[in-house]
Amino acid sequence: MVTFPWLSVLWMAPLAGAIAVILMPAGWRQFAKWAGLAVSVAVLVVSILIAVEFKTGGQTYQFVETHRWIPAFGAGYTLGVDGIALVLVLLTTVLVPLLLVAGWNDSADADDPLRWRSSGGERSRGPQAYVALALTVESMVLVSVVSLDVLLFYVFFEAMLVPMYFLIGGFGGAHRSRAAVKFLLYNLFGGLIMLAAVIGLYVVTAEHGSGTFDFRQIVAAVSSGSFGASSAVLKALFLGFMFAFAIKAPLWPFHRWLPDAVVESTPATAALITAVMDKVGTFGMLRYCLQLFPDASTYFRPAIVVLAVIGVIYGAIVAIGQTDIMRLIAYTSISHFGFIILGIFVMTTQGQSGSTLYMFNHGISTAAVFLIAGFLISRRGSRSIAAYGGVQKVAPVLAGTFLVAGLATLSLPGLAPFISEFLVLIGAYSRYWLAAAFGVTALVLSSIYILWLYQRAMTGPLAAGNERIRDLVPREIVVVASLIALLLVLGVYPKPVLDIINPAVANTMTAIGQHDPAPIVRAGVTRVPGTAEGPRR
Repeated sequence: MVTFPWLSVLWMAPLAGAIAVILMPAGWRQFAKWAGLAVSVAVLVVSILIAVEFKTGGQTYQFVETHRWIPAFGAGYTLGVDGIALVLVLLTTVLVPLLLVAGWNDSADADDPLRWRSSGGERSRGPQAYVALALTVESMVLVSVVSLDVLLFYVFFEAMLVPMYFLIGGFGGAHRSRAAVKFLLYNLFGGLIMLAAVIGLYVVTAEHGSGTFDFRQIVAAVSSGSFGASSAVLKALFLGFMFAFAIKAPLWPFHRWLPDAVVESTPATAALITAVMDKVGTFGMLRYCLQLFPDASTYFRPAIVVLAVIGVIYGAIVAIGQTDIMRLIAYTSISHFGFIILGIFVMTTQGQSGSTLYMFNHGISTAAVFLIAGFLISRRGSRSIAAYGGVQKVAPVLAGTFLVAGLATLSLPGLAPFISEFLVLIGAYSRYWLAAAFGVTALVLSSIYILWLYQRAMTGPLAAGNERIRDLVPREIVVVASLIALLLVLGVYPKPVLDIINPAVANTMTAIGQHDPAPIVRAGVTRVPGTAEGPRR
């Protein structure tokens, strides 16, 4: 029996570290960076300990902590982790230390040669603020994915917008303030709609028993049929949750905030948005939308599958036409989120396992692409693809690692995203073969935008001004090598992660009352060697 509050330590440690860093004197800039890195590594160690002690054949939710919080509203401080949440915990705790190292000079003084530059000018802020905000985002993402109380989840789902707003608006490009406001308005609007749904969910539980926000109690009532709300009410509540998650993820056509936020952020912050924070949206769909409202999820499933497929194709096509490196990568993420949401809502075991694995793999691959592109841009001072050419002649390691990361985003076999995308397509085909057929077209489109980008930026004659581009330095190589190693290992041996994911997916399928479609064997014609063709018997 686990008695030590590991999950509380998991999310409180980075928050305490953020408070300590922001209180450091102004002259302690380098110490603040090292302190923030040390805290993030300590959180990574805690997450590894949790993963080691997690029993894949044990109870669905483990390391459970339950304390009274707001008894009058049936809200409690309840934490627990299943296989799906554990994978996202590991993704977050693995990436944040690497992002802090990659963004080591994102808040540097103006005379730092590796500062982040944009076409509209330069601006630096204190390292203390940057590190503290990154740790705060990590803390709030972690508590969101381990929460087993709907109200507790909502509070931190919204609270994480505040540090991310300051990361976008305080650092990065010339139009960062506008991008930060756009990010905040989109997500706050979705959060307000979700708040109405959260309140409505409490009212429904109060009408049919004691009001509660306990996720497990509500799911048990839904599964047993004692959750007596009308179908119309449950559909409305589902839409309230789904709307907020669709903006966060983001799902087409609620994606408009993402390209601007990514382009105007530092590369490390862009990776933090797409690789870490946005996963809370897809996690919310898988946990809250499906399990709290299974009938409504099934009712709206065809429409969401259509939107997901549109997002897959739209993101890929728009990426092909981009002239800005960072904006191109942003649209590739929109396409990938379409795949993740498709796998969730086809409601098959393979689709949901693939989606959960895709969340992890996409986080690793998109972080690698964003960071390597950021390293290149910091050297040249331009995001325009036309400004580059022949980079592999002067920076072969940078060019080579960018190619590997790019090939991972197009799901090349042998790299981590391939198996997750393959599982999503197989799971989708068994229920919606046409959606899977359209999804496959994105594989061709992704090869176009990645290989064309690599050809224009890295190959050919050396463009004027690129001769001063330096290759990756040791600090950058450590970050990139770690990400590529993960892509390679999980590309050939994803079993350890799938072993964690599969039991949790099976529990989700049971909770929503879904079963994998039975395979259809059609009568056909068989030809036996040496005989004439005839009907199969």
